[in-house]
Amino acid sequence: MPIANVAPKRVLVVQRRLTHYRVPFFEVLRADLQSAGLELRLACGEAAPDEVSKRDRGELPWAVQLPTRYFLGGRVCWQPFGSLARDAAVTVITAENKLVYNLVEQFGAGSRRVMLWGHGGNLQGRRDSLRERFKARVALRADWWLAYTALSRDLVLQSGFPAERISVLENAVDTTELRTQIDAITPEARTAGRAALGIGPGPVGIYVGSLYAEKRVDFLLAAARDIRAQLPSFELLVVGGGPQESLVADAAAREPWIKVLGVLRGPDKALALALADVYLHPGAIGLAVQDAFVAGVPLVTTRLATHGPEIAYLDSGRNGVMTDNDLDAYVRASVALLTNGRLHAAMRAECVVDGQRYTLQNMSQRFTEGVLGALRMPIRRGQA
Repeated sequence: MPIANVAPKRVLVVQRRLTHYRVPFFEVLRADLQSAGLELRLACGEAAPDEVSKRDRGELPWAVQLPTRYFLGGRVCWQPFGSLARDAAVTVITAENKLVYNLVEQFGAGSRRVMLWGHGGNLQGRRDSLRERFKARVALRADWWLAYTALSRDLVLQSGFPAERISVLENAVDTTELRTQIDAITPEARTAGRAALGIGPGPVGIYVGSLYAEKRVDFLLAAARDIRAQLPSFELLVVGGGPQESLVADAAAREPWIKVLGVLRGPDKALALALADVYLHPGAIGLAVQDAFVAGVPLVTTRLATHGPEIAYLDSGRNGVMTDNDLDAYVRASVALLTNGRLHAAMRAECVVDGQRYTLQNMSQRFTEGVLGALRMPIRRGQA
């Protein structure tokens, strides 16, 4: 329900950079906040130089561009947004150590509610490190937390933040559109797609995501080769771009069963996913879990500290597989999945069920409820 007597009713959301997969979310959030009597103002900065090769920039004509400067090789980002925050009732900022202007807002917002949005901690870092202790302390300087997943909520709770001021967003991308696009693919379109890519009748693995070191591209290629050694008709589709795309291109030049498709979006991405039998992602994974679910393609990953909070959605043995961080174990699990029709069908069905749970609309509703909750509650930042 709308909040009465809140003036102004503006919600400022600050993003270090806007990615294409967040664009639909902010469109839905804008409408949901408007229905609650609130106005969304979105402020976005620019990507760091080493992020440009990901080619994942998003555009929104109504978003405000922030001046952005990076220092110390991208480890520090300066994005002053104070002039935009002055007439806001709520500011939503991302919990990243590099965003130093956040401290200005957290310690000087006055009567504004300040909400932190994020992972809840560095899932790859040591909780007892100076960096993580500082981040945990700063995480308390907020009036509300928007945690990506239940895993993120648990990390925020560990810092001492009150549970009643945490919303679990169930972080998501625009799965409704992807599901519609996949459902629209006819058997004839699948056959034509395989022919266009030169794919034979055998099993198909797919990787969708950025190509950089943390994604373990070398492990992916090694696993694919070992899978093909056991299943000679196996082929691999690689969708994405990034600093290590040359590794994949070089491999494909020598081994034509590796198909390099580049960055795909919309119906093209949907078709590639529809052709796959297994989603190979041995490195750090986050929102890509949802692509696998919506497409009904079981995910095979490894047990790592580098996963994003969305790894909480994976239930190994039910909607995908998480193996030990070992090449042989990974290959065994992949081959077992591709050769056991009953297991594969069961996992496909569970993926589809979970793909309908984690939606952009659900995330926007939870975000909006969090904003309304923050406005109802008194400011608590001084209690940090």
